[in-house]
Amino acid sequence: MEKIISQIKEKDPNQREFHQAVEEVVETVKPVLDRNLEYRRQAVLERITEPERVIMFRVPWMDDDGQVHINRGFRVEMNSAIGPYKGGLRFHPSVNLGIIKFLAFEQVFKNSLTTLAMGGGKGGSDFDPKGKSDAEVMRFCQSFMSELYRHIGPNTDVPAGDIGVGAREIGYLFGMYKKLKNEFTGVLTGKSLAWGGSLIRPEATGYGNVYFAAEMLQTREQTFEGKTCLVSGSGNVAQFTAEKLIELGARVVTLSDSSGYILDEEGITAEKLQFVKTLKNVRRGRIREYAEEYKSAVYTPVDPSLNHNPLWNHKAECVLPCATENEINGVDAANMVRNGVVLVSEGANMPSNPAAIDIFIDNRLLYGPGKAANAGGVAVSGLEMAQNSMRLSWPKDEVDTRLKQIMHSIHKTCLHAAEEYRVPGNYVAGANIAGFVKVVNAMLDQGLV
Repeated sequence: MEKIISQIKEKDPNQREFHQAVEEVVETVKPVLDRNLEYRRQAVLERITEPERVIMFRVPWMDDDGQVHINRGFRVEMNSAIGPYKGGLRFHPSVNLGIIKFLAFEQVFKNSLTTLAMGGGKGGSDFDPKGKSDAEVMRFCQSFMSELYRHIGPNTDVPAGDIGVGAREIGYLFGMYKKLKNEFTGVLTGKSLAWGGSLIRPEATGYGNVYFAAEMLQTREQTFEGKTCLVSGSGNVAQFTAEKLIELGARVVTLSDSSGYILDEEGITAEKLQFVKTLKNVRRGRIREYAEEYKSAVYTPVDPSLNHNPLWNHKAECVLPCATENEINGVDAANMVRNGVVLVSEGANMPSNPAAIDIFIDNRLLYGPGKAANAGGVAVSGLEMAQNSMRLSWPKDEVDTRLKQIMHSIHKTCLHAAEEYRVPGNYVAGANIAGFVKVVNAMLDQGLV
C-alpha cells in the first residue's frame, strides 16, 4: 500500500491535497483489503485512485472594458461505477488540477454513502467571481460551458455548485447548455425553483451537517440545546449550518471569511443571520461589516504569521468548520480539546489536516468527516435529479424528511462499518470503508473497464 501511495506521488508530485485524501482512505481500508484478497488481485485501489477521465481546457472571456482574459477550466470524472458522475463546480483563484482531483476522489465515497445512484466527479476554474459584474460572470460562464457541454449530460455527468458557483452562475451555465444542446434536461443541479430546482437544495449541506452532528450527539444522549458552537465560513454552507443550529437551541458565536472572523459572545440570532445572508448573498460584502453593525461582536483579521487559527481557540462544545480544506491543524485541534470541545462535524471538504484528525480520534471526540457529515448537499442534488426526471417538484417538508432519513442512514452505515472492522465509533474509518466497499464491488461486477 505504501508502494501505491509512492507511485501516486511520483506521477503527480504537486497534488498535495489529492495525496492527503488518498492516504487517509488507504490507511483506513487496509483491513478490508486484508480480508478480501480478490480486491488486491483486481488492483481496486490503483483503479479507484485513478480518474476515469480528466478534462482541462482554456476559458477565454472579455471584461466590461473589452479586455480579454484567459482562465483554466477543469472537470475530473473520477468514478461512474454506481451512477453518472456527480459533483460541484468551484470558481476560485486557488483551483488547480490537484484540488479538483482531491474533491472528485472524496465525492466518490460521499455519493456512495448517500444510498443514491451517483458516481463522483468535480470541476471548476481558477476564475474569481468576486468583484466581477453580472455581465462579466455571465460571459465567463458561457465560455466555460461552451467546452464543458461536450462532456456532461443527465445520464453522464451532472455538475452542481460549489465555492463561487451559486444560483446566478448555475443559471448562466444552464442557459448556455440549453442553447448549445437545444434541450431542457436536468444536467445541472442547484437550479432556481422556477425552472427545475429543488426546495431545500440551498439549505441541504448545512442542514445535513447539523442532522449528522445531532445523530452523533444522540449516541451520548445529548442534544444541541444550550451548546456553544463555533462555525467557520459565511457562505451557503455556514449560513444554513448556523440557521439549523439556532433553530435547535444552540448558541452560534463565530462566522468567518477569507479576511478574518467575528466573535459574537451574545450569540448570532436569526435576525443577525439574516443580515449575514444579505451581506454575503446580495451585497457580496466582507464579514467585518457584521462587527460594524453589531457592537456585541469583535472582528479579528487574518494573521498569516500565526501557526494556528484563533477562531478555533474559544470555549465551546461543538465545532462545525464550513469554509475550506485544511483550515484546522494540530495546534487548532489541541486548542479545541483544551477548551472543552466534544464534537467536530465538517461542513467543508477535508477542513481538518491529518494531525488534527489524529487528535480528535485520540481524545474520543465525536468527529464527523466531511464525506459523511456534508453529504446532505449532494443527496438533495440527487433528489433534484429524480424530480427533474419525473418532471415533478416535491414539497419542502418531503425533501427535508428525505434529507433527514439519508443523514440518519449515513450515520448508521458509518457506525456499522466501523463496528464490523473493529474500530467502533470511528466515523472516519466507517465512512471510508462503507463507501469504498460499495464502489469497488460495483467496479468488479462490471469487469475490467
